[in-house]
Amino acid sequence: MTARHPAVRALWTAYEVLAMAFGLGALAAICLAWLPGALLLHPLLPRRLGKSVGRAAIAGGFRLYLRLLGAACACRFDIDELDRLRGAGPLVVVANHPSLLDAVLILSRLPDAVCVIKASLMDNVLFGAAARLARYIRNNAPLEMILNAREELQSGAQLLIFPEGTRTTDFPVGPCLPSAGLIANRAGVPVQALLIEFSTPYLGKAWPLFRRPSLPLTCRIRLGRRFPPPADVAAFTRELDTYFRSELGASAPSTATA
Repeated sequence: MTARHPAVRALWTAYEVLAMAFGLGALAAICLAWLPGALLLHPLLPRRLGKSVGRAAIAGGFRLYLRLLGAACACRFDIDELDRLRGAGPLVVVANHPSLLDAVLILSRLPDAVCVIKASLMDNVLFGAAARLARYIRNNAPLEMILNAREELQSGAQLLIFPEGTRTTDFPVGPCLPSAGLIANRAGVPVQALLIEFSTPYLGKAWPLFRRPSLPLTCRIRLGRRFPPPADVAAFTRELDTYFRSELGASAPSTATA
């Protein structure tokens, strides 16, 4: 906001701080509300039913959370294009990763998506039970990750993975790793690129969790190119890296891992 009067600037700064506290608190509250159910259902439900219930619950919880951010925190999310992926069949969905909100935005619109996440999140008090019920995939053992991802894709799910391997260190996109190409190659499924554009790198790698946002915050997710199942993983990784940089206006030279 470009407020000139000091009093207006002070009030807007206070609002940004309150919005940050509300946003973090609302997400924690939603996760805590689902925690007992996820813990109870995980051992009781058959695997197939459990993951369907778990993924639907995560999608619903994230949709609620985004509505709260839109209503109370001056956040605007243009993510309707994601709805076109429903019913599109098995896909490896890849996206740049500028913010902690990326997975929240995508999973809110893809209720049958399975996510590759850090092993530490699977053991996290707030998120772990929900992730385990949804049968999300740990990223700590590469071969096991690839095999589990292939199994999910062959069962008809869509797989969400961030090919940078972590949040973007050089906004808006960093170098791609070969994991997405390896999975798509083994499973024989296309790769759907998503292009995430934030007004600021809020909750990015260099943005501390408790640093107030610069509001209003806007985000748009566009459907990008759909690549055929790659035969040459190294060549595909370079192509994907180049594609993200071209579409997102990143000028840094590619250092994609072959």
